[in-house]
Amino acid sequence: MRLALEQAARAAPAGDVPVGAVVLSPDGSLLSTGHNERELTGDPTAHAEVVALRRAATKLGAWRLTGCTLVVTLEPCTMCAGALVQSRVARVVYGALDEKAGAAGSLWDVVRDRRLNHRPEVIHGVLADECSALLKDFFRDRRNTDF
Repeated sequence: MRLALEQAARAAPAGDVPVGAVVLSPDGSLLSTGHNERELTGDPTAHAEVVALRRAATKLGAWRLTGCTLVVTLEPCTMCAGALVQSRVARVVYGALDEKAGAAGSLWDVVRDRRLNHRPEVIHGVLADECSALLKDFFRDRRNTDF
């Protein structure tokens, strides 16, 4: 999670919401990293999770990330939760809850929906205070800035 937090910090200078993600291989080694890049790239799908999943798939040469773990600073949204299911990751670990848009247990629970063919393990609350603080500071600073 510390590496995901480092990735999150890389998003804010470009004006992106500071969310970071890493994908770990089945043996626990680092496969890829990512952070939000929507503002940077103009791509609405450039969430940290999607960026990290794409890079991991490229590195492995396969879209199935069987046995891999995605670690992310914020609970995945519905798009990212769907990408987690489709990529067949074994588990998702996240820090801060997203009560407004979370899809891994708070608002929705897409990743553990029994109707789907794959359900990754979910571990939440890892370094939640640090993950939340990064987001709160970002949005507080945005509110206090004249545009």
